Amino acid sequence: MILVIDVGNTRIKAAVFEGATLFEIFVFSKIELQKNIQNILKNFENITDIVVSSVGDVEKQSFLEYNNGLNVHFLSHEDFFPFHNSYATPKTLGIDRMVLAAGATFRFPNQNRLVIDAGTCITYDFIDDKNNYLGGAIAPGLRLRYESLHNFTAKLPLLSLESPKDLIGTSTSESIHSGVVNGFVYEIDGFIDEYKARYSNFIIILTGGDTDFLAKRLKNTIFANSNFLLESLNQTFQYKIKND
Repeated sequence: MILVIDVGNTRIKAAVFEGATLFEIFVFSKIELQKNIQNILKNFENITDIVVSSVGDVEKQSFLEYNNGLNVHFLSHEDFFPFHNSYATPKTLGIDRMVLAAGATFRFPNQNRLVIDAGTCITYDFIDDKNNYLGGAIAPGLRLRYESLHNFTAKLPLLSLESPKDLIGTSTSESIHSGVVNGFVYEIDGFIDEYKARYSNFIIILTGGDTDFLAKRLKNTIFANSNFLLESLNQTFQYKIKND
């Protein structure tokens, strides 16, 4: 059994796999890391490996204490990936984006793929049908857009994510929801349309914490899976084992 752990900017997601079979998913805050790992290992005694993908600020030492009884792996740019990295600054490419690109390559062979990860940031990653990773885009996610309106203005309130009642906001709160949510959706659809104009044989993969909220609002046909990163992390590790 393998425990995969994705350390994001805001929270930690983990999952237990045996081969390609997913047993359980866990979501928790960074301060709950040790308690949750201990509970997972207690409930799944057959775990032999912990695989970590991190873009957050959790120290490696938090995981290395389990290295005595388990094999702890930190995915890095030095590992084998199933695509050619054509990014101009490959060492600055987030390991989470690399894992998502790997998962798209495994799941949808011989297609052009756009992976959209809607979390703290929204990232767009494009892998062509020849398995070349070409790059993409990074922009603020939904939560950051709400926070920026509040933090960088004098009077706008800090709101939580909410579906707009209408395109036309009839109050300040409604106007914020319309601007943030509708603007976000228009941005995603706009990116997709531009990619589709350039490439055929195309698949769009939507993942991340805001997947369920966004999927029904987009006009384009997408493959939506909020756990795509965890599944891709497991697949990438299996690929690493075979190629080491």
